[in-house]
Amino acid sequence: MEQTPLYTALRRHQALHRAPFHTPGHKCLPDALPQDLLALDYTELPDTDSLFEADGAILQAEQAAAALFGAKRTLFSAGGCSLCIQTMLRLACPQGGRVLCARNVHRSAVNAMALLGLEPIWVMPNAVQNGINNTESINACYVTSPDYYGRLQDIPVLARLCKKRGIPLLVDNAHGTHLAFTEPDLHPLYQGASMTADSAHKTLNVLTGGAWLQIGEERYVQGAKAAMSLFASTSPSYPIMASLDLARAWLAEHPHAFVEVQAQVRTLAALAKSRGIANVSADPARLSLRTADIGLTGAAAAEIFRKNGVEPEMADGGFVVFLCTPWNTQEDYQKLSAAILALPVGAPLPPRAELPPLPPVRMPLRQAVFAPSETVPLRQAVGRIAAQAACPCPPGVPVVMPGEEVTPQAARFLSGYGFFSFDVL
Repeated sequence: MEQTPLYTALRRHQALHRAPFHTPGHKCLPDALPQDLLALDYTELPDTDSLFEADGAILQAEQAAAALFGAKRTLFSAGGCSLCIQTMLRLACPQGGRVLCARNVHRSAVNAMALLGLEPIWVMPNAVQNGINNTESINACYVTSPDYYGRLQDIPVLARLCKKRGIPLLVDNAHGTHLAFTEPDLHPLYQGASMTADSAHKTLNVLTGGAWLQIGEERYVQGAKAAMSLFASTSPSYPIMASLDLARAWLAEHPHAFVEVQAQVRTLAALAKSRGIANVSADPARLSLRTADIGLTGAAAAEIFRKNGVEPEMADGGFVVFLCTPWNTQEDYQKLSAAILALPVGAPLPPRAELPPLPPVRMPLRQAVFAPSETVPLRQAVGRIAAQAACPCPPGVPVVMPGEEVTPQAARFLSGYGFFSFDVL
């Protein structure tokens, strides 16, 4: 066989046998999904249904998922959560408009708003309630919950405020599909969201790229398939869609599986606390360790975890994040416990600088994204219009968005995070 660099790299990583606390949720275990899925890589046939004209098996599978989650309608996506985000923004603002957005959005939402010609009105994640109450002429509110660290928005309060204003609450719930099966039920659809984008593969036994669009209000059901078809491939993966169907059936048969995961996370969090490390996650199935508490950057701590046979989901300047699912084994948890104990304890790192003020908007998002740009040294970007989003971690919140001015404060902040050049107009 010819050289296969990607396949070879994947096999080499597999051979490391690290405990996987990252996506996908099935952890590549052979018993998490049927092994014949590759042999079922069919296409639209008379007896296999068609995703965007579903009236047979796919429709029945989507209806079963809607019943499990309590949705008015659930749509399958083989194009990941990004496709669900594009669809719900299209459904919420079919004629364009202004969307109040918590600043910690995923880049797929920024791209979707650019494609749809939407105007984002940015607020910091802790100021969404104030934004709903005091921002004029908005057509929707868009938040991310949970975020990468497992922090949750107060969805019930946001839902009430949005209902009072007559606008939909859209939730990027990419990392929170499993919250429908924790105790208590923390899924944003259950808490009043109008629509949620659920990246099922992140925490469930679903092939990568499998996601659900959950619709909680009847007014968005009609036309939902047509809206999704605007952005999607005309050749959706049947193995991915079948894995969504299988995961739904598995969850129906194992409704308390994530409650057991919660118990494991509580034990790990208590162990970390005994070492002086806080778990900042409100997601009860996620462990987000603030290793800066003991003098370690997240990146440095992650290397220690890897040397001890554990692969985390994410690491940055102050945190290491672990995604725990029912497909993590007892051996995985033992490795993670031992790795926590192996972390050296030192003096806390000094706190990172606070975020600079939100920069002024100088150009519509869509215009900035599609305009010709150039890359310049960061110091030369000051005063010019950003053509990219700059999102250092932590805090995981974009400092500059496309169309905003690169201010001196933003440039100084980005310089401290290792930004040396920037795309500008």
